Amino acid sequence: MGEFTDKVKGNVNEAIGKAKQKSDDPETRAEGREDEAKGKAQQAKGEAEGKVGNDI
Repeated sequence: MGEFTDKVKGNVNEAIGKAKQKSDDPETRAEGREDEAKGKAQQAKGEAEGKVGNDI
């Protein structure tokens, strides 16, 4: 279950990050890059949990 949740949260954070990067404000664009990176990390975590869970 954590695998699915991490993937969904990752997708949401990545989408929010991409939207923020379209802002005219440099600080908001920086936040967007951070959010996108966070989202990608969450997705990777979910993928890893899925692979470990399938091996057991």
